[in-house]
Amino acid sequence: MTTTHQASTLLAHAARRPELHHGMVNTPIYRGSTIISTSLDQWESRKRPDNPYASYGRFGTPTTGALEEVIAQAEGGYRSIVLPSGLAACTHAILALVKTGDHVLLPDSVYGPTRAFAERVLARFGIEAEFYDPLIGAGIAAQLRSNTRVVFVEAPGSGTFEMQDIPAIAQAAHTVGAFVVMDNTWATPLFFKPFEHGVDVSVQAGTKYIVGHSDAILGVATANERAWPLLQKGVHDFGQTIGPDDVFLALRGMRTLALRMQQHWATGVQLAQMLHKHPLVERVMHPALAHDAGHALWKRDFLGASGLFSVALRPVRREALAAFFDSLQLFGIGLSWGGYESLVLPMDAPRRNTRTWDLQGPLVRIHAGLEDVQDLAADLCQALHAAERVQAQGDVLLAAAE
Repeated sequence: MTTTHQASTLLAHAARRPELHHGMVNTPIYRGSTIISTSLDQWESRKRPDNPYASYGRFGTPTTGALEEVIAQAEGGYRSIVLPSGLAACTHAILALVKTGDHVLLPDSVYGPTRAFAERVLARFGIEAEFYDPLIGAGIAAQLRSNTRVVFVEAPGSGTFEMQDIPAIAQAAHTVGAFVVMDNTWATPLFFKPFEHGVDVSVQAGTKYIVGHSDAILGVATANERAWPLLQKGVHDFGQTIGPDDVFLALRGMRTLALRMQQHWATGVQLAQMLHKHPLVERVMHPALAHDAGHALWKRDFLGASGLFSVALRPVRREALAAFFDSLQLFGIGLSWGGYESLVLPMDAPRRNTRTWDLQGPLVRIHAGLEDVQDLAADLCQALHAAERVQAQGDVLLAAAE
């Protein structure tokens, strides 16, 4: 399958080999740990480094191989490897590249569990983690050291959606020989091509848009040829593997990813534009909107947007905030995102080492699912109206008490 095809064609055809599976369109679910040989010659041939299903199920099956092949082609990387979760993909991509005494840089807007891993686990291994302003761009050169081994990037930033100048950061990082690792979950391989912008390892929470149906958890890491030997060995050394049923669900999700992402993108932008005009909304954080501070970078480097964004409400009492969440009918409150269903999530004010968070009101993360956009907009509007009503009632009671 050539990567010159359009995304929807590539995803529909890549890694499909019906002739190897009795004509089945989909690669079947291979369940197995033991792979037996009937002769010494066969055993020795199976242990070749280029044989992905060499001698033990932990190293993969035709099911995992098909998923890894599709993702590597979609991202434009050399090889991919699947892991049990998106966080595992982030942490093991870093661990595969570092050693005691190394220095790692991460954006201040990085995914919270990745931040916790850097602060707690890397510190125990004698690896220094330092956070940088996600808006720093080429200025990151001032924080690079001779022992900087990994520069982690995430665009847009988790929860607050700051955009990063990935090519400028990568160019600076490579001057000291550092690897650039990117969390590319938000854009997916369809809307950001990491290896065309200087990234060495791209990680994704396959749980999100790759699976697309909120029924499986997995991660994936894709590397260029320089980083692949270290990544593969690092993941295998930790014994990471994943069950075949989740892999099958992810492979199925990849076949429809292009169509789903177009809908998530369109619906998310329409909802964000509507919320931008609402009097209870202080700020909408969505890089695809023209007013967003990161829009120019998004327009330059990205090919589309997903359905995930955040809004900061004006300061309201907890009762009004509860009225907003409790009134929603089509949006569930949930930690994950990327599925067909729309979600909301109340978020704490972000931790920042490099700059002060300048908004006082509550932060709400929104994932636009695949429901009708007019229905979703109406649901958000009625919930915001409920919050306004409760806030106004509180104002009246407060005034009366004074």
